[in-house]
Amino acid sequence: MAATKIKVSYVCNACGARQPKWAGQCPDCGAWNSLTETAEIRRRPAERGGGYAGAALDARIEILAEVSPEERTRILSGIGELDRVLGGGLVTGSVVLIGGDPGIGKSTLLLQACAALAAEESVLYVSGEESPQQIGLRARRLGLSGGGIRLLAETCVEQILAHAAQERPRVMVVDSIQTLFTEALQSAPGSVSQVREAAAQLVRFAKQQETVVFLVGHVTKDGALAGPRVLEHMVDTVLYFEGEHGGPFRIVRSIKNRFGAVNELGVFAMGDHGLREVKNPSAIFLSRHDQPVSGSLVMVTREGTRPLLVEVQALVDESPLANPRRVALGLDQNRLSMLLAVLHRHGGVGMFNQDVFVNVVGGVRIAETAADLPVVMAVLSSYRDRPLPLDLAVFGEIGLSGEVRPVPNGPDRLREAVKHGIRRAVVPKGNVPKEGVEGLEISAVRTLAEALDAVS
Repeated sequence: MAATKIKVSYVCNACGARQPKWAGQCPDCGAWNSLTETAEIRRRPAERGGGYAGAALDARIEILAEVSPEERTRILSGIGELDRVLGGGLVTGSVVLIGGDPGIGKSTLLLQACAALAAEESVLYVSGEESPQQIGLRARRLGLSGGGIRLLAETCVEQILAHAAQERPRVMVVDSIQTLFTEALQSAPGSVSQVREAAAQLVRFAKQQETVVFLVGHVTKDGALAGPRVLEHMVDTVLYFEGEHGGPFRIVRSIKNRFGAVNELGVFAMGDHGLREVKNPSAIFLSRHDQPVSGSLVMVTREGTRPLLVEVQALVDESPLANPRRVALGLDQNRLSMLLAVLHRHGGVGMFNQDVFVNVVGGVRIAETAADLPVVMAVLSSYRDRPLPLDLAVFGEIGLSGEVRPVPNGPDRLREAVKHGIRRAVVPKGNVPKEGVEGLEISAVRTLAEALDAVS
C-alpha cells in the first residue's frame, strides 16, 4: 500500500507560485502578503516498478452507461421550510454550508433541527465557539429537551474526526468552520489554508461514513462567506441566512444545491422561542392598506419552486443635490438606474432632478428580472402621486428598447396572485395562458408604453 507524506508549502494567491517557506513578498510576481500556507499530501509510488507504472490504484475506471444510479436516502429535519430549501430533506453523505451575519439565527436553526432529528437519528453537535453550558442555556431558552443530542466542544479537526468515528453520527453540526484548525498546518484558525484543509477533511469523512455534515460559516462585511472561494465548491449545498436584525422575519436562501432547486427560499419568523416556520410567506410580505397609496404595488416573483407575492414601494422626491440619489433596498441599484433611463427614453418621463428610493417590503432580496415592470410602475405612481389599485399585480422584464419580455412560470405566478385576492394583472404578452385564469382580469402588454397606458 502506498505511503502518504504531508508537506507544507506556501502558495501565492496572486500568481499561484509555490514557495518552500513564507516570505513577505512573492519572488515570482512581487505581490506583498500573498503567500498562504498549504498542506500538500503526496503519495509515494509502490516500491516495485517505480513511477506511475508501479503505483497502487485506489479507484477503477467505469463506463457511464453501466453505472446504476442509486436513489439517495433523504432524512427529514422536522422543519418543513428547511427541508424545502434543501430539496426535500437531508441527503446522506452530503455537506451543507450555511452562512449569515452574526446573530441572524444560524445556530438557533441548527439546534432546533438537531433537537427534532435526535428523536430518530444519532446527532453530534460540535461547537468551537461555545461551551456545552452555553448551548444548554440556549436550548433551555428555546424550550428544547436536547436529550438525544451529543455535544463536543473541540476545535482540532483530527480530534473531532476521532470522536465522530467512534460515535458514528447520522447528522453532525460543526459551528463554525472558521474556528477549526488542523495539526498539519501552523497557521492560525480562520486562515485560508486552515479553513480549506479543515473543510476538506470533513467532506472526506462525510462521504466515507455517509454522514450529513452541517458547516456554519462566518461572512465578511460584504456579505460573502469568509475563507477561500473553493470552500463553496467543496460542499454540496450552500445556504445563506438573510433578513434584518430588527425585523421579525428570516429568509434561508439556497445558493447552490446538488440535490435540489437553486435559489429556493425558506421563510421563518424569529420569536422568543426560536425560529418559527412561515407557511404562507406571501401573506406576511403584503401590507394590506385600507386605501390605495401612491408608490406601492404588488409584484409576483418566483424564488426556486415557490411563487411569492411581495410589495414594492417607491418614493420620488425633488432632490436638493446636484446628483440625485438612487437607492434600492432588496434590488440591484445599477438596474434601477437602467430602468429610469428606459422610462425616460421610451416612456417620456425624466427624473433628472428627483431622488428615487425603492424598497422591497419585508427585507426580501429580488434577483430576477421580473421586478423590472413593477419597479417602473411604482416609481411613476409616486412621481405622479397617483395611487394604483390594491388588487393589481404586475411582473415582467423590460428591455433597453422598451419591450416587455416574458418571464418563466407565468401561469404559476398568476394562479398564486388569485389566491391572495388579486383581481387584475398587467403581464407580458407571452405570459398570458391561453385558457386564462378564473377570477383574474389580465392585461397583456408588449411595450412599456402599453403597460403605462394599461394602468393610467
